[in-house]
Amino acid sequence: MELTAFSFEVVDGVAHITMNQPDRGNPFDEAFAADFDCLATECSVRDDVRAVLLDAKGRFFSVGGDLNALTRSREDLARFVSGATSNLHMGIARFARLDAPVVAAVHGLAAGGAVALVAGADFVLASPSAKFYAAFAGIGIVSDSGGSYFLPRRMGSRRAAQFYMLNETLTAEEAAVTGLINRVVEAEALHAEAWTLARRLAQGPTRAFGEAKNLLLSSPTESLEGQLENEARAMARVTRSEDAWNAMRAVLAKQKPTFAGR
Repeated sequence: MELTAFSFEVVDGVAHITMNQPDRGNPFDEAFAADFDCLATECSVRDDVRAVLLDAKGRFFSVGGDLNALTRSREDLARFVSGATSNLHMGIARFARLDAPVVAAVHGLAAGGAVALVAGADFVLASPSAKFYAAFAGIGIVSDSGGSYFLPRRMGSRRAAQFYMLNETLTAEEAAVTGLINRVVEAEALHAEAWTLARRLAQGPTRAFGEAKNLLLSSPTESLEGQLENEARAMARVTRSEDAWNAMRAVLAKQKPTFAGR
């Protein structure tokens, strides 16, 4: 797999995905979108991927959309945006539905679509220097990358509207208060803490994590009865797994369960 905008490796069940264009600020462009879709597909078909860790090299996490690419041709702009988002959005959807939980480790600036990536992750740790900039209204456009879907679910619809329409920048502490991130970690410990969390998740019941992720995605738009049925079906599916059967028997035997992701 040849990548332009990212580096990728799988270690201890963790797919380590790093935005790898530090000199450019890790911008969202054609290469970024194509790589992201490719990585989502790779993670979705590999049995050895049981958690995902997303981070970035360089001063910034990501500056968001590449304005140079966006202003290359006014006549082709809508076509360019439609093409780039088709790859990017497919990748975002696949990561959201992936059984493996996604952990994001954020430092420096996360702007525009990068904030949406953060909101879409299952767990987010950020250094005190991290900042989360809405960006879209500042250049007269609207959010992509799932921002309008994930941000209201993390911080509430009214707070998300304020963030986007007033073109706000949140500090790491403010992002934690709103629910956009889980917690703030000192910069020198961010990498280690993110890896510890990702490895812990990689040792967990991966099939059950996937069912839980899907249930959490469906709950805001389902009726009570519909969600209860979703839960019943998810429970029936996951109880067929080796992990569930072995873990229940281990607990009955007063042993610590171990999970193989099956």
